[in-house]
Amino acid sequence: MAAADAIWSRMKAARLTGPRKIMWADDEDLRNVGLSRQKIRYARALAGARIDYAALRQAPLEEVLKILTDVPGIGIWTAEIYAMFSLGRADVFAPGDLALQEAARLLYGLPERPRERELRVMAVHWSPWRSVAARLLWAYYRIEKKREGIR
Repeated sequence: MAAADAIWSRMKAARLTGPRKIMWADDEDLRNVGLSRQKIRYARALAGARIDYAALRQAPLEEVLKILTDVPGIGIWTAEIYAMFSLGRADVFAPGDLALQEAARLLYGLPERPRERELRVMAVHWSPWRSVAARLLWAYYRIEKKREGIR
């Protein structure tokens, strides 16, 4: 989280926060704010994807996830987190998140972390409030591990 916050602060300071600015910036400018070569490629792919973010607010979750994961560098975890936090969806869960897996292990007294598929099945029972369940698990993780996950 600290590294992401630092990069975002440098991007804002350098005024590199819009799609056109990312597309027009040279690699050196983007490296100077802390983006790796791979992150530069992903940022440019996202900037060039021309996603209608306003339309995502009304789109079904499956469509949102498809649109986002079609962009190189965006996986299912990123798409689910975006749907939860940026779109404010109440019934999304990111079972690939290690903090959620570990929190579920601790909460249920499991001998090992549930794998993504297992946690996805567990989360079915929390619908239609899976995003709320995720926030509770992250809070539980933060307290139990004394480490910060997603805020």
